[in-house]
Amino acid sequence: MRNDDGWVTEHLRVGGTRVDCRRSTRGAGVPIVHVHGFAISGSYLMPTARALAGRWVNVVPDLPGYGRSERRERVLDIPALGEALVGVLDALDIEKAVLLGNSMGCPVALEVAYAAPARVDRLVLVSPAGGAQNQPLVRALGQLGKDMFRESPRMFPVAVPDYVRFGPVNGLRLFGELTRYPSLERLVHTPVPTLAVLGRRDPLIPTADRVREVAAMAPEQLAVAVVDQAAHAVNFSHPDELAGIVGAWLEDPRTESVPDGVRFFPAPG
Repeated sequence: MRNDDGWVTEHLRVGGTRVDCRRSTRGAGVPIVHVHGFAISGSYLMPTARALAGRWVNVVPDLPGYGRSERRERVLDIPALGEALVGVLDALDIEKAVLLGNSMGCPVALEVAYAAPARVDRLVLVSPAGGAQNQPLVRALGQLGKDMFRESPRMFPVAVPDYVRFGPVNGLRLFGELTRYPSLERLVHTPVPTLAVLGRRDPLIPTADRVREVAAMAPEQLAVAVVDQAAHAVNFSHPDELAGIVGAWLEDPRTESVPDGVRFFPAPG
């Protein structure tokens, strides 16, 4: 279905399941595929995707069981979501993509990068939750509650219907899996060039001091950027800043042209 705003909505078959996907109709080069977080559809990723559209083709799927896509008999775990994401690439005839994930979308993108690195041109991991910072589960739930008060109020009408549809039991089970995922360890040893983007006000990620430590021990192909005023849902709350970071990094991974309020660790140059 073609929209009047430069986007089409496509209905794909992935593993026998209908997957709804938005795709921009303009742009060139390696496509950017946006990967949503847990219990939520890709709708909240659209502000950043729209900001990047025109320069690159942007793809925003609702993975199986999310948003407008068909449910499966069971809720998919993170590795299975990674397999479904590869299925989306196959269905769209995308040989290689830039994967731009947020929250749980980061572990899903990492799964694809480790399992099929030839399919991933670069990774952009925004607010990569998971691991010791979010353990035990009760601590992570507290962090999640704190983040709710730091997000834009405009996020609630976008997110709440998705959370209700996904269901609290499914959400709690998958959130527990996310907290156990070793995001930091996999990030540091990423097999493809990777940019991690963190919001300084995000209670679900490590502190700025820990970010500096990670940047210092990370390989040259990992860059870390911090958006000073953002919390967890950077893709929704700060789309212009995020699009500026991503666009500059895709064009030149060592660029010094970054938006105001953004810091790189280590500094480019």
